[in-house]
Amino acid sequence: MAFEYAPAPESASIVDIRASYGLFINGEFVDSADGSPFKTVNPASEQVLAEIAEAGPTDVDRAVAAARAAYQKTWGPMPGAERAKYLYRIARIIQERSRELAVLESIDNGKPIRESRDVDLPLVAAHFFYYAGWADKLEYAGLGPQPRPLGVAAQVIPWNFPLLMLAWKIAPALACGNTVVLKPAETTPLSALAFAEICQQADLPPGVVNIVTGAGATGQALVEHQDVDKVAFTGSTDVGRAIARSVAGSRKKVTLELGGKAANVVFDDAALDQAVEGIVNGIFFNQGHVCCAGSRLLVQESGYDELLAKLKRRMSLLRVGDPLDKNTDIGAINSSAQLERIRTLSQIGESEGAARWTAPCPLPERGYWFAPTLFTGVSQAHRIAREEIFGPVLSVLTFRTPAEAVEKANNTPYGLSAGVWTEKGSRILWMADRLRAGVIWANTFNKFDPTSPFGGYKESGYGREGGRHGLEAYLA
Repeated sequence: MAFEYAPAPESASIVDIRASYGLFINGEFVDSADGSPFKTVNPASEQVLAEIAEAGPTDVDRAVAAARAAYQKTWGPMPGAERAKYLYRIARIIQERSRELAVLESIDNGKPIRESRDVDLPLVAAHFFYYAGWADKLEYAGLGPQPRPLGVAAQVIPWNFPLLMLAWKIAPALACGNTVVLKPAETTPLSALAFAEICQQADLPPGVVNIVTGAGATGQALVEHQDVDKVAFTGSTDVGRAIARSVAGSRKKVTLELGGKAANVVFDDAALDQAVEGIVNGIFFNQGHVCCAGSRLLVQESGYDELLAKLKRRMSLLRVGDPLDKNTDIGAINSSAQLERIRTLSQIGESEGAARWTAPCPLPERGYWFAPTLFTGVSQAHRIAREEIFGPVLSVLTFRTPAEAVEKANNTPYGLSAGVWTEKGSRILWMADRLRAGVIWANTFNKFDPTSPFGGYKESGYGREGGRHGLEAYLA
């Protein structure tokens, strides 16, 4: 007899969402000078949450000017030990407000509260703590005897991990003595604006962090601004290419963390139950809205039938629904546009001959939802095996030998991550040496730590975030 899960909702009342939000420039929330407001929506209910100011070119000018003034007058000249105090203070406030921030992230993004609470928020605080420790030790980072900050950093982040991507970018930038103008994704601005309040609460000097909200035009105006010294972007490969073209020939330093189509390689000697949990975490964590998601499963033929049976059984137990319910495994797709892309590519997978299997789970009537899905009979030529779907869709392929596994895993324009499942340590090292990916997990997947660098090769971008290597992107 199967146990039924009683509802276990987290209270939304802990979050006070304003009716409207302005831009955060020079330490204050201000009205937009030349942009039109837009609305942010709860993807689980399609309910409008708040009206958000859009930053136009004049607003971006104001934000960059505030960041430049703060860099020259306060933050740049400030000793590293003093900068560290502000970063520690921000980290502690994040911990104190973690429950509120987790709920806000789940409401605005659609991800399950368990992930926001247990993964995102602890990592956000950990990144600020970690880089606070580096602020007065930059000369020992192995990046030169007298490392200097670059100046003003323009940072553009995506909607899949709004607060975590903010921490990945802002924490090292501030630790190195730079000031920041950050643009969050237009569908998930609320946690970034809550972070602006945290900056006020921490008494961060005005202009050190500025947050301008808007869509692609706002990001373009920020990235192409003449008084920006550094551009950091996480998002799609197409936008990354456009950014690279726009800054080519300029003095701007650039890091790009772009798309992925990661291979999760399972050998027949792997601990299959453990591997199944890793596969599920690799592709269905955060609804598959993960750039390093293990969206291509490569299974050794001799273990294929047993693994597939275990995987389908596990997928049939996944619970899709209210992101604020602590029992929920898979929340809402972030937007109607993203849901349409997932549906379109899934239909293309069927039309190209792959066999589709969808977990038997009821979906809510309102909101943006997509049941966990896998495709078998997939070849390297299928679009679902080549293009980033960015949703809870897994393509299953097979291989016979380790050499074939490497060849298939590397047969992609992307190179962000990969996973290897086997009991043989020598095989893990052999594979890791040949897989062309920036991050390779062994008998696990989607594990992150602020001390470890993250980044890709090929069309997955360049530069590293996290760890000591993450400092290099913000130092001259």
